[in-house]
Amino acid sequence: MPTVSSAFTYNPVVQPTLVRAALTSAVEPTTITGVAATGTIIYEINSQSVIYASASATANWTLNITFSKARSLNSYLNVGQTISCVHIVATGATAYYNNVLQIDGTTVTPKYQGGTAWSAGNASSWDIYTYTITKTADRTFIVFASQTQFK
Repeated sequence: MPTVSSAFTYNPVVQPTLVRAALTSAVEPTTITGVAATGTIIYEINSQSVIYASASATANWTLNITFSKARSLNSYLNVGQTISCVHIVATGATAYYNNVLQIDGTTVTPKYQGGTAWSAGNASSWDIYTYTITKTADRTFIVFASQTQFK
C-alpha cells in the first residue's frame, strides 16, 4: 500500500517537489522539552513541525521562527510557498502567552484568528499556538496565527 502517490519533480539546487501528493498518515517530528516557555525561543523548522514545552510557562515569550542555525527561513522558502508550525505550551496559574513573533529575528505582526491579538494565555491548561507562514516577497511574510486552549 503506497503512502505517497504523486508526480515527482526534482530540482537539485533547491529541493524535491511533490505534485498532487496524496499522503496517508503523515507523521510530523515533535520536540518535547521540559524547559518552560520564557524569553526568546528559537524555533528551527528543519528540526521539527511541533514543539511541546511540557513545563509551565514562566513569563511571556518571543517565538523566533527560522529554518536552522545556518539558514534563514527567507532563504529556504520561495515566494508563494507556505509552511506551518505548532508550539504547544503548558500554563500554570498565571496565563503567560506568546507576545512577540519573529521570523529570522525580525518582528512580524500576524493576522490573528478572530481578528484580535491575544492578550493572555489560558491558566492551568495547554495552549496550542499554530502559525501558517506564507512568503509573499523577499523578506516579506504573511502569518496567520491562532491560540487554542486545551484542558
